[in-house]
Amino acid sequence: MPGIVCAIRGGASSLPTIQKAIDLAKETGQQIHFLYVVNLDFLVATGRSRTHTIAHEMREMGEFILLKTQITAEREGVKAQGVVREGQVRKEIIEFSKEIEADYIVLGFPRGEGREDVFDHERLDEFSRQIESETGAKAVFPEE
Repeated sequence: MPGIVCAIRGGASSLPTIQKAIDLAKETGQQIHFLYVVNLDFLVATGRSRTHTIAHEMREMGEFILLKTQITAEREGVKAQGVVREGQVRKEIIEFSKEIEADYIVLGFPRGEGREDVFDHERLDEFSRQIESETGAKAVFPEE
């Protein structure tokens, strides 16, 4: 079931990425697979039971974000589904893209909102080359 993978974090900074995926789906007629990755690496020093609780809450938040995103896509006539994965962002995007044999992977640009981003522009360029090499999918970005 090839299609478009759109990795999102949620919030206003994801809106251009979501719209790019919707526009691409309209152009190609493909389904969008919105992907939200729960990464708990920042909780290394936290107790195990607390980590489980936080993971559960982040998964629920991801499901809510994905539901809202699916509704947005479907209102524009695009078929979409949402998937929450847990793990390292890079690895999960690549693995999921391989699983569905994605043709495109839509990634957002870091917005520099006063916090450390998962990817700066240099790392994002490197990651997009890695994606294309490992999955055969084309990495796509919204216009800045």
